[in-house]
Amino acid sequence: MATRITLYSDEKIIEEVKRYAKERGTSLSKLTTEFFRSLIEKEKRLDETPLTNELFGTLKGAKVTEEDYKRYLEEKYR
Repeated sequence: MATRITLYSDEKIIEEVKRYAKERGTSLSKLTTEFFRSLIEKEKRLDETPLTNELFGTLKGAKVTEEDYKRYLEEKYR
């Protein structure tokens, strides 16, 4: 069942989001619903994995490649 909500935001943001939705062939309502759904799902996944929560974001901005990882494993298991 669809329910109406009212959101308030900066006018520039609203215009950008409307343009974003139009470019992707979707409505602002669908875009907003999917955004909220993704936030909820992300929270559920994080709640289910407390160990990985501690590591979340630790490599943010790091330039780690697949080759770096392979090299690490080779050194670790020599």
